[in-house]
Amino acid sequence: MVIGASKYGTQIRSLIRANRLSVWGKGYSHVWSARRIFTVKLQKLHASETRPRASTDGKSQKRVKRVQEASQQKTLLSYKNLNAQDDPSRGNDPSHCVSANTISEDLDVKNPAATVSRNVVLRACVITSGLMFALGSVARQASHVAFMQGWPILDSTTVSFDFEIWHLELIGGLVVAISCFRYILLKLWPDFAESSEAANQQVLSPLQPLDYVTVAFLSGIGEELLFRGALMPLFGLNWKSALVTGAVFGVLHLGSGRRYSFAVWATFVGFAYGVATIASSSVLVPVVSHSLNNLVGAILWRYSSSPEKINIK
Repeated sequence: MVIGASKYGTQIRSLIRANRLSVWGKGYSHVWSARRIFTVKLQKLHASETRPRASTDGKSQKRVKRVQEASQQKTLLSYKNLNAQDDPSRGNDPSHCVSANTISEDLDVKNPAATVSRNVVLRACVITSGLMFALGSVARQASHVAFMQGWPILDSTTVSFDFEIWHLELIGGLVVAISCFRYILLKLWPDFAESSEAANQQVLSPLQPLDYVTVAFLSGIGEELLFRGALMPLFGLNWKSALVTGAVFGVLHLGSGRRYSFAVWATFVGFAYGVATIASSSVLVPVVSHSLNNLVGAILWRYSSSPEKINIK
């Protein structure tokens, strides 16, 4: 037993001196007898210090409060130790003690969707789609004016807003083909599945079901008017132009959890919309096809996901 700097140190030392005198004064000449008496008195001293005491001035309430605070500290330390197991380099360094704010920050990093509200997603969709729509409209009009003035530039308005009945067949074929191909890739390409899941959780998770219609059609209108209604005709209505604008379309889909696998997928989809634009000479075909594909993908994700992945606000 190492006493060291215990709070009982002074009392124990005085007890030892008193016991020596009393032991030898009573005629005990054996060391074991002195040790026995000393042990009994030491136990009585410790029992008197640890015995619960009644409090009439509110000290018991303060003691309960201290116990609760200590319990909270143990919870935070348990979380810190769990992080230390994930990152051995941290160890038990006191500088890595966590607080409630740190815990919430870690949870936000692990679940990005939890930090994005419904209004933020809808506002971002409206602003982004509106900017692309405005830029596409300006580019179409500028190319038409430049072409009429005799400049060596192609007229983007050759891709019109006309719609014919047979376009419905083209749109239906695009929606079915792209949806089936996406389903196959989700099953066979894990990286693409993880990338799609991350993007869907961030964008779709906070939305209400009816919001899917708004987001699907706003993005379809803005993106297709810019890429297939304005940029692609500037390079000519051919497969090379469809491939170039499709590649640009795919690269711009990187970020927000979407990896290069998703960019490859978006490039293929953009190329398909470009071919449909060439075949129909109408921007409405890729607009409707894109919007319906977005809507179908969002609905399938929502009703195939577990409730924990959907964070409706």
